Amino acid sequence: MPDMVSEARPASVGPHHVRTTCRVCGSDKFKEVLDLGVQPLANALLRGPGDFASERSFPLGLHVCRECGLVQLLDVIDPSVLFADYPYVTGTSETIAAHNRKYADELISMLGLGREHLVVEAASNDGSLLACFRNADVRVIGVEPAENIAALARSNGVPTESVFFSQREAVRLRDAHGPATSVIGNNVLAHVDDPVDFLTGMASLLTPDGLAVVEVPYLGDMLDALAYDTVYHEHLSYFSISALLRLCTAAGLRAVRIDRVMVHGGSLRLYAATDAGQGHDPEVVRMARGERLEGSVLGARLEEFAVRVRAHRESFRGLIEGLVNEGQSVAGYGAPAKCSTLLNFCGIGSDILPWTVDLNPLKVGRLLPGMHIPVLPVETVLERQPDYLVILPWNFLDEIMRQQQEYGRRGGRFILPIPEPRIV
Repeated sequence: MPDMVSEARPASVGPHHVRTTCRVCGSDKFKEVLDLGVQPLANALLRGPGDFASERSFPLGLHVCRECGLVQLLDVIDPSVLFADYPYVTGTSETIAAHNRKYADELISMLGLGREHLVVEAASNDGSLLACFRNADVRVIGVEPAENIAALARSNGVPTESVFFSQREAVRLRDAHGPATSVIGNNVLAHVDDPVDFLTGMASLLTPDGLAVVEVPYLGDMLDALAYDTVYHEHLSYFSISALLRLCTAAGLRAVRIDRVMVHGGSLRLYAATDAGQGHDPEVVRMARGERLEGSVLGARLEEFAVRVRAHRESFRGLIEGLVNEGQSVAGYGAPAKCSTLLNFCGIGSDILPWTVDLNPLKVGRLLPGMHIPVLPVETVLERQPDYLVILPWNFLDEIMRQQQEYGRRGGRFILPIPEPRIV
């Protein structure tokens, strides 16, 4: 993997630009990890063939900072393009609903939250997590830039402002609503082109004894699970523990605890306080040291990951094509953002995967980006009873198999695409 200095590729204008420095440490020295080609925007589902001519695609490649070890994208899409009409909502998953309830209960207990406290969530989506706090009589405010999703949250009784969270917005929120005992950011820090500003904003909104709580997909789990489908333009950063601590330091936060949580294929939950002068908790520092010894930040694991990804493309496409050539019918289950990377990189289109289904009404009736596979209602599975279903949101396999017990009872089989394509 050659060294890469970002100036070697000129920045684009308009909705796309190319970073020249690391998001965490400011270095301009990068090493290429994986080139996934030119890809459409993962959540930009099309309404019909009339959208084909205007569909946009951009380079999608992973690079690692040679100074701090942050794995990241250099190609950045304007957030107003990514999130103006957002089709992802958290409230459709049973797994996420259970995760949210447990998450809120733990934080309420840890901080002794009650009606006199405020919890703010950045990128609060449809308000599903904040509703768990509200139901416990805790005051909540959501910050969600996608107006269509923010409106959904407000209709569900969760006060939500439709803006992008930042240091400047944090100051405004504090002036308007007072300080927060906790500021939460779930699966958003990886989306932010300036994560130092984002975390600084979280810190400035907190009470002196408050906690910033952030969940991010974990680089180590991504490498272990070969979850390259989680690489798409919204996900700008892929955090190791070491890079996350470096980021906290830059934002004036002290990491007091990091939990491993098994949501979204494996994540880190960071708890951070504003008394940065005391230094990060010793246990957190030990976690980072152990990670470096395993080589998960730089080195051979990243090179091995790229080799395995290229081999996976051949084996996954080969499995689907083989079944189709044998006269078997194959369809998809789910239309998650991650499937866009998977299907486009592997070249799997509607010729061999003619349709998929999804529970989210915002996606039904649309076409997947790039490959233009139709998204149909979930009821289509039993109506058409394909021989095989490819579970595209593979991290929800157990939930989906429970929901589709009747499909299995009738003889249908499931295909799990990640980490190694297999029939289950």
